[in-house]
Amino acid sequence: MELTALATALASTTVKDYRYFPSIGSTNDEALRWVDSGAPDFSLVVADEQTAGRGRFDRRWVTNPGAALAFSLILHPAPSELASLALFAPLCGLALRETLHRQYGLQPQIKWPNDVLLAGKKTAGILVEAAWLGDKATGIVLGIGINITRAALPPPSARLFPATCLEEHLAAPVDRITLLAHLLNRLAAWRSRLGTPRFFDEWQKHLAFKGQSVRIEDSQKTSIIGIVKGVNPRGDLVLTLANGLEQDFAAGDVHLRPLDPQ
Repeated sequence: MELTALATALASTTVKDYRYFPSIGSTNDEALRWVDSGAPDFSLVVADEQTAGRGRFDRRWVTNPGAALAFSLILHPAPSELASLALFAPLCGLALRETLHRQYGLQPQIKWPNDVLLAGKKTAGILVEAAWLGDKATGIVLGIGINITRAALPPPSARLFPATCLEEHLAAPVDRITLLAHLLNRLAAWRSRLGTPRFFDEWQKHLAFKGQSVRIEDSQKTSIIGIVKGVNPRGDLVLTLANGLEQDFAAGDVHLRPLDPQ
């Protein structure tokens, strides 16, 4: 990334401080360390390359130089936000969906609990982690990785879900710094709506696989099939089962897959 352009772009956001790394193991790990040493609210860690990035369940997320946008945003939750920690992943999803729609005319969907899809394929992953002091969350780290070019895509043999990148859906290259600035501003805007009726309405409206049959698997490989009804006020996924009953699923250690994957 060009550092002067990065500094100029971030000046148009509410970022209080930032750290840029040409290469780093994990922006989330760096952000968690920074929380412990006093990072202010809305501090940013951004890298051109990640060599040990992580997704859910410690899956590896590699960021090749120049191919993706990888960053972690540090928030200090207000008392009113502490009861809504499960909503910070969809907060990221809503902000990114809106950014991609506004800036590029795309129609992304939010795959519960933490991915953003284009044409049913994963283009972005979200990993939210918290720093704790006893039983109190002292900081929330919002880690976001967005596939920009084809070089960001893992080889087919390593994909657990169909993958895509922004430039497969656009006629022009994507400027990562411009995308970052717009996304940070939408994150700030959606943070102010966390847990509101508008928050849930937008999430429901853009929820991937709504009305479709999906499979939920837990860590024991127990499989449940149902039709996606939506999300409840806790952020759990609600499925309608074959017997007509509804069942809620917390994010936890579960995987969601469409019944007929692409």
